[in-house]
Amino acid sequence: MTNTRIRQQSNWAGLVYKVIDGCAICLGLVLLLLWHPSLNSDSTIISCLLAIGAYSIIGELLGVYRDWKLASNKEFVCCLASWAITLLCLGVLGRFSYSTTEFSFGALVYWFFVTPVLSVSARICFRGFLRYLVRSGIHARGYAIYGATDLGVQLADNIDKRPDQGLKFMGFYDDRPEHRSTKLEDEYATRLGSMASLIEHAKNGDLEVVFITLPMRAESRIQSIVSELADTTASVYIVPDLFTFQLLHSRWMDVNGVPVVSVFENPLYGVDGILKRTTDIVLASIALVVLAIPMLLIAAAVRLTSSGPALFKQVRYGLDGRRILVWKFRSMTVCENGDRVKQATKNDSRLTPIGGFLRKTSLDELPQLINVLTGTMSLVGPRPHAMAHNEFYRSQIDGYMLRHKVKPGITGLAQVCGYRGETETIDKMEKRILFDHKYIREWSIWLDIKIIFKTFLVVFSRQNAY
Repeated sequence: MTNTRIRQQSNWAGLVYKVIDGCAICLGLVLLLLWHPSLNSDSTIISCLLAIGAYSIIGELLGVYRDWKLASNKEFVCCLASWAITLLCLGVLGRFSYSTTEFSFGALVYWFFVTPVLSVSARICFRGFLRYLVRSGIHARGYAIYGATDLGVQLADNIDKRPDQGLKFMGFYDDRPEHRSTKLEDEYATRLGSMASLIEHAKNGDLEVVFITLPMRAESRIQSIVSELADTTASVYIVPDLFTFQLLHSRWMDVNGVPVVSVFENPLYGVDGILKRTTDIVLASIALVVLAIPMLLIAAAVRLTSSGPALFKQVRYGLDGRRILVWKFRSMTVCENGDRVKQATKNDSRLTPIGGFLRKTSLDELPQLINVLTGTMSLVGPRPHAMAHNEFYRSQIDGYMLRHKVKPGITGLAQVCGYRGETETIDKMEKRILFDHKYIREWSIWLDIKIIFKTFLVVFSRQNAY
């Protein structure tokens, strides 16, 4: 058996973006010097070079050089955040160096905002220029897709959003009758023929790149067309139809030259995991300092209005299904923690005199800030359910346990999207799980921040909380 090493294609656009960012930093500083000539010195040049180097590293860590398919606010925010950290690092370095320029507050603010604006504007212009070259045929290789499938349509759409690939869509080929194929939209409606036509066009040089998007079960057809295309000079790519699986934050990795694709995976690996954990520690620490006295008053009120402890701890599932102790202010006269746990309902008779208020305002969840600091929970993530509920729903809902691929959170996407509180039907729980899966698939630090802000609005509205 031949041991063939598979290599990842290099992303030359990332290098271009780094050059663009470096030029934006320099241009931003030049504009600053025109406004404030007194800052012109050798140390200013050193600061500029350090800024370019630091931004390149920090931007790589924070995802500035990811594949931004379209211009978006997220790209600008990501660039702005990376640039803010860069300037902060320069400021810290300046405290230990005598060769840096003393920038005034106004000068720093000017450089802080102008540089990202220049960078993102240049990026947008660069992508627009590439798109013009592709559509005019100047910088483009003609590509076709064999397999008029949903995957093929999505692939064509994704390539259209990536002009740096230099690919121009020619059309679909498929041997199946049109009624068995995916209905093509107008922009992708070009159907050029069958496999025989594809081979002919590839041999004539009309096609330079061919993508095969047949279902994975069509192994014999895939082998047949690959064998036929071996007699051409076209570049051939097989696109695996992974959408037949219930993907959860899918990514591919290289195992000594062998590509593997994850089906179920934790999105918080590497820098993303460090960033989320740091955010949790910082925000939870601030919240505990601010809320220390109110939490003491709530604890006293719980003890004075009902018999029993102020805090209630319950065993629940955490990351990877491991058991954790979740802390809450006691809001009920019972402390259920066994094989049978009844969900709280509207006008529940088990509520303490202040229990209803604590639950409606979510103040009973505040002790979970300690869980966040100890690392068993996060500020944002799927809400942890009682173990009894987990054991019941995992047998009723496909993929239920996948919500435990990340740490449980004090708040989550499902809660801010209307699925907070009691889930008295399987249908409601299924919808909550769909949002939990969506959170894991689409996680970003910006999504966490958005959920935190939305949580305050949900809490104040007191919807579905009792």
